[in-house]
Amino acid sequence: MNHDKEFDASGLACPLPIVKTKKSLADMTPGQVLRVVATDPGSVCDMAAFAEQTGNPLLESKEEGGKYVFFIKKG
Repeated sequence: MNHDKEFDASGLACPLPIVKTKKSLADMTPGQVLRVVATDPGSVCDMAAFAEQTGNPLLESKEEGGKYVFFIKKG
């Protein structure tokens, strides 16, 4: 999937992947897509909840090579 910016949260434990994802989205314009890579298994539920609560749609969530990859659209 095409994306405008990428953030690698590998090695970070909860809540840091969410905190840093929020920070990455802050300087993006509505409609842009952020790709987030994480290693924390808890990030799967956390990213879905974050997307729903903040109005930034989670376009895709998948596991890729032992890592979790998320595509979030800036709302």
